[in-house]
Amino acid sequence: MILSESVGYVAATLTTASFLPQAWYTFRTRDVRGISLGMYLIFVLGVSLWLAYGVMVAAWPIVIANAITLALAGVILIMKLRFQRQDPLPQPPA
Repeated sequence: MILSESVGYVAATLTTASFLPQAWYTFRTRDVRGISLGMYLIFVLGVSLWLAYGVMVAAWPIVIANAITLALAGVILIMKLRFQRQDPLPQPPA
């Protein structure tokens, strides 16, 4: 394995692993209050495009990392849409 590919696998492992604590917390608690819907929409789109790019250039570290991240982020996005609070934020006292 060439050095650049090794760096790619290490980078992919670290960035995907960094996402796991948030995903695990969200799966376990279903608490989505601290998750920005706009950020996750953009994030899922970006990860989808990175996955497509990785497939196009046959960059397996990019494909593997983004496939895993897309699955996790997609589930969290679905949970955000399903479990977000319907009531507005509390208003400060007058």
